[in-house]
Amino acid sequence: MSYTCFTVDIQDHIAHVRLSRPNEMNTMTQDFWRELPEVMRTIDKEAQARVIVISSEGKHFCAGMDLSVFSNPKTVQLSGDPGRVGENLRRFVAQLQDSLSSLEDIRLPVLTAIQGGCIGGATAMVCSADSRYCTEDAYFTIKETELGLTADVGVLQRMPNLLPEGIVRELAYTGRKFSAQEAKEFGFVNKVFATQEAMLDEVMTIAKHIASNSPLAVSGCKEMLNYARDHSVKDSLNYMATWQAGMFRPNDMMKIFAAKAQKAQPEFENVWPKKDLFKAES
Repeated sequence: MSYTCFTVDIQDHIAHVRLSRPNEMNTMTQDFWRELPEVMRTIDKEAQARVIVISSEGKHFCAGMDLSVFSNPKTVQLSGDPGRVGENLRRFVAQLQDSLSSLEDIRLPVLTAIQGGCIGGATAMVCSADSRYCTEDAYFTIKETELGLTADVGVLQRMPNLLPEGIVRELAYTGRKFSAQEAKEFGFVNKVFATQEAMLDEVMTIAKHIASNSPLAVSGCKEMLNYARDHSVKDSLNYMATWQAGMFRPNDMMKIFAAKAQKAQPEFENVWPKKDLFKAES
């Protein structure tokens, strides 16, 4: 897979996705917004990986939205009939939101490894991930407020599920930097590391542990956790029972028991690739 803004490497069922424009602080260009969901959905569709790690090259994780996205008249048209301008802008924002939602929508867990600045849209992106890890020099900011905008790609919707509401409101209203130490204190990140190298070593170890488990069971965990976040306990339990009735089969459990008896590591079949069922055959 070849991309403008990312490099992708898959080994041992782990997909390592790197933001690869360090000289531009990995800003979120038009190519970024187009490629991110393509990267996520392609990895999910091909089903060769069981977990995704997102990291970046350079001093900063990501400096957020690249201003070129707003200055391109092909993407955002701000002149003309007000109704049509508003309708076009709404669709534009929805497309940006869908790009970040791809981290949630896929079957695989997504772990993010963050160093330096995680600014604006980048903070919204890591809120879409399953887990966050960062270095001591990392910081997060809802930068849009300082630029005269209301953040619109998901941070205001997802961060209240990850941090105390009063803290989220303070960050949103002020646009101030939120340090790695604060992020750890309030549970926004799982762990803080002295260096990027140490962080990546540990995150890859966690990814290997995830990849060693039944991919069907892990996928079910993600589905249930996301559903429970957005629904009542009663509805979530009902969905869990229905899911289990349809998805549970003892095959992977039998492999685990047999492997334990042999003091070996069980080997699981990947979840099946996603097929374009109605795509015309060439």
